[in-house]
Formats: sequence, C-alpha cells, structure tokens
Amino acid sequence: MIVTLTTDFGLADGYVGAVKGVILSIAPRVSIVDITHDVPPQDIHHAAFVMAQAASFFPPDTVHVAVVDPGVGGSRQGIALARKRQFFVGPDNGIFSSFLDGKAVVHQLSNPDLWLPNPAATFHGRDLFAPVAAHLVTGMPLAECGPAIMEPMRLIEWDVHRQQASFETSVVHVDHFGNCIIALPARRLIELGEGPFLIFPQDRQPIGLHRTYGDVAPGEALALVGSTGLIEIAVRDGSAAKVLDIGRGTQVRILVS
Repeated sequence: MIVTLTTDFGLADGYVGAVKGVILSIAPRVSIVDITHDVPPQDIHHAAFVMAQAASFFPPDTVHVAVVDPGVGGSRQGIALARKRQFFVGPDNGIFSSFLDGKAVVHQLSNPDLWLPNPAATFHGRDLFAPVAAHLVTGMPLAECGPAIMEPMRLIEWDVHRQQASFETSVVHVDHFGNCIIALPARRLIELGEGPFLIFPQDRQPIGLHRTYGDVAPGEALALVGSTGLIEIAVRDGSAAKVLDIGRGTQVRILVS
C-alpha cells in the first residue's frame, strides 16, 4: 500500500509531518512516498506537471495526495478520482489536469464521516485529503467519498486541440534546464501521419523534431520526446525559455512538414 505526497509545504514546518501522522493513524502499514514538498508556493501549474511527471511510475492502487491549494476554505471543492488503476486526492483546482481526459472517474469529497473532526478551514491537506487517502488505500470504494462530478476543474494549458492537419496546445512547464514541455503526448503524433514533424512555438521559426539533443549543433533549437512522453522544446547546451523567449502558456502548433 502506497500513498504519495506532493505539496508546496516545504520541510521547515510541521505541516508534512502532520499529514503523515493522520495517514498512519488510519493506515499504519502504508508506505508514504514524498514526491516533492518544494512546489513553489501556490503554483498549481507546477504541481500539475509534477503529477503528470511522476504518478504513472507507481504501482496500481497507489493513492496520490496533491496539496497546492491557494483556494483552501473557499468555494473550491475537494475531489478524489480514479484513473489507470490509481487514485488522486486533492483540491478541485486543476492540479490533476493531465489525468482528466474523459476516462477519469471523479467524486466530490462531501462525506464528513471520512474527515477529521472539526476540520480547519486552512488545512484541508491534513483534515480532509489525508484521511480520505488513508481510507482509499485500505480499500474503501471511491463512491464513499461523495457524489460523482462530471466537470472537474482543468487548466486550459493542458488542452490539446486537433485541427484537420495539426495540433494546437501550450507549454505547460519550464524545467530546471529551460526546456519547455508542451501538453501533447508523443503517442498522438501518429494521428497526423508519419512525419517529419514541425513545431511552431507561437510566432517563432519552426523547429524540427529530433530523437536526442546530440542531433543538433550547440545552441540550436530542437524538439524531442521528453522522459515524460510529452513533446519538449529545447536548445542544445542552453535554455529554450531564454533563447526563444517562451514559457508556460506559450501557444504551440504541431504539424507535418
């Protein structure tokens, strides 16, 4: 049994420890894996990419808790969802955008019997999400969380629009190296044909799709399939974000040359 944690809590305070304590009180045999607690504060977009990057490498029945929640205590609701034999628990603010592809089953967290007594308005990670995750990992049916919802929040940057002969999407993340990752999974390129493919970031010059950085000269821009399975825009030995002046939200068009 595995529960993962992804938060913007940092490790200087006791927030992460409190969340783990709640989980272990309900599911003492669970293994808790810290994906990261260094998401920039309130950066839902960054957290959504972390989820997309890491979750698929965990075994079936893993429960992923993600808490980057600037709207805590407000009108946004908590959700739990199932996708590809894994579960996700957190705020309905777009943090699970990469998994909301029409095949996810999503339920509202509206059953107070699963929460801690007298939950704090400012710490749903401890008082709502942690106990729900612990119950799910020990076998509770997802439907016990509350009613199903049909339109959970999805960040628009994760939308991929298929045109007749192209895809249009956006940069969803800029990594430590300045690589700009777009929302298009490489497996979808076959929908356009056999290639070769060109990537147009906004109004910039087209960039060819290559296998690895070494296929181009130092300082040259390229696109490639990153380790997440998503298309990335990069500059060999440099930062695509700086050299091309692009970043999260930049519109990208992909077509066959």
